Amino acid sequence: MTVTSSAPADAPTPPLAARAAAIGGSPVRDMLAITARPEVINFAGGLPAPELFDVRNVAATYQAVFDETPAQAMQYSTTEGDPGLRTALAGRYADRGLATGADDLLVTTGSQQGLSLLATALVEPGDTVLVEDPCYLAALQVFAFAGARVVAVPGDDDGADPDALDALVAEHRPKLFYTVPTFQNPTGRTMPGDRRAAVAAVAARRGVWIVEDDPYGELRFEGVRVPWIASYAGAEDRTAVLGSFSKVMAPGLRLGWLRAPAALRRACAIAKQAADLHTPTVNQLAAARYLAEYDLDAHVARVAGVYGERRDAMLAGIGDALPAGSSWSRPEGGMFLWVRLPSGYDATASLPGVVAHNVAYVPGAPFYVGAPDPASLRLCFVTQTPDEIGEGLRRLRLGLG
Repeated sequence: MTVTSSAPADAPTPPLAARAAAIGGSPVRDMLAITARPEVINFAGGLPAPELFDVRNVAATYQAVFDETPAQAMQYSTTEGDPGLRTALAGRYADRGLATGADDLLVTTGSQQGLSLLATALVEPGDTVLVEDPCYLAALQVFAFAGARVVAVPGDDDGADPDALDALVAEHRPKLFYTVPTFQNPTGRTMPGDRRAAVAAVAARRGVWIVEDDPYGELRFEGVRVPWIASYAGAEDRTAVLGSFSKVMAPGLRLGWLRAPAALRRACAIAKQAADLHTPTVNQLAAARYLAEYDLDAHVARVAGVYGERRDAMLAGIGDALPAGSSWSRPEGGMFLWVRLPSGYDATASLPGVVAHNVAYVPGAPFYVGAPDPASLRLCFVTQTPDEIGEGLRRLRLGLG
């Protein structure tokens, strides 16, 4: 009798965690991968203008760090971040009216990590998180990975409505309210001071954390700076402020920070230890040296001046590029214009035809939590020169028909 044996079939690997299986990539990044072609004038990105990077002086700081403190630069560091860098950052806040010490700050690997750490420290699966409507897309991804139930706070051109926020906090008992109050992504809008005070009052009265994301606040080219929400009465002990060098120095440094009350900051530091131990030491030392030896404010002023010219170029031509009945924002800083096409237009459906004319924008729909405004879209004005913006708007007019 002949016996034939066969190897057992390999057992399947365990499945992905439910949160990873349920959440896809960024629809904006997926949709707009084709816009990387050099012939495309890309109004879709959120990238700072690379020709404005202070490459020479940043490179000089790295060289000095390697020349003078090579062992420290290439060694492990503390989770909280380099004391010299935190001291310099704290001084920048204090100079602008928000009393801050070095120990109030946690250095992060980009402010995006800071947001992830806050979600880890604060949000249990099933907790409610309130956000602006529309909202920064990567924040929606962070909260989705945390298992949060995300609820949008309605608003207007000045940002979230404090009365609506108050009612939603009372109804849902959320852990936090997330906002980009200055030159918001995607709308470019800025929350005025009286509304910030009202938001702070709601947080104090109802008992909710505020996460104040501020990547664009220094890129102001007109108007008067509005203080951080964290500086208003009632918000001092319940606001986490996120900051970043990405838009004012260079995103490739991956340097951000988190300013928060002590207990929350310590929880975020523990979460960071589990994530990456610490932000790269050499990047921190180079940034600290840059702040000590060069004038970051002067550099930012130069960048903001160029961005203001580019915004003006987009505003000058946008009326002719869009269908009659369209409306758009006029931001005082930042990187984005928010557009609403006339009723009946669908910015997502129109995008392929626009890209066929070698220009691109971001449809507004992915930025909404609930029912989107299909006629909305975002335009970034900082990456192209005024002449390129003019040509891009001509192509946009052709693409929208």
